[in-house]
Amino acid sequence: MDYIIFDLEATCWEGNPLGRIQEIIEIGAVHIDAYGTVGESYQKFVRPIHDPVLSLYCRQLTGITQDDVQSARPFSSVGQDFMHWIQDRTTDACQLCSWGDKDHELLLRACREASLESDWIEPYVDLKAEYHRIQGIQQKIGLKKTLIREGFEFDGDHHRALDDAQNLVKLFLRHFDMWMR
Repeated sequence: MDYIIFDLEATCWEGNPLGRIQEIIEIGAVHIDAYGTVGESYQKFVRPIHDPVLSLYCRQLTGITQDDVQSARPFSSVGQDFMHWIQDRTTDACQLCSWGDKDHELLLRACREASLESDWIEPYVDLKAEYHRIQGIQQKIGLKKTLIREGFEFDGDHHRALDDAQNLVKLFLRHFDMWMR
């Protein structure tokens, strides 16, 4: 089985005000084959449709600029590109993995809204839940703290999709034989 370790960044606002719809603004992913060999990576910005102007909070948290998303294609195009990227690199058996189920939910919703297929998103594994199960940890901890707990340094910028995905790969490979058992 091949694995796609992915992370998404989405529009966000300080205090999570009601009525705001989070949209994907960046996709980052890394392909890992059945033997644990790290393959190619994927990174694309996505232009939000519902709320096209990023909040100051979102720009500061992610480091993603208004120009980054304004010059990007909408999810209807980038989502299709991401799906093809995955299909071109994986065998018939492929599993998408992210840290927490929020990215999975965002991806499913974005596909529905863009009228794109979504069967390529399954099967899916929440590595955060799996890690906590494996380690017997009750209180949920974030990716950065988990990496430090495991003796890794966080490389790159936290809350950037490809950097987060590449850091999650370190943890995934450390426990490669124990996931999803």
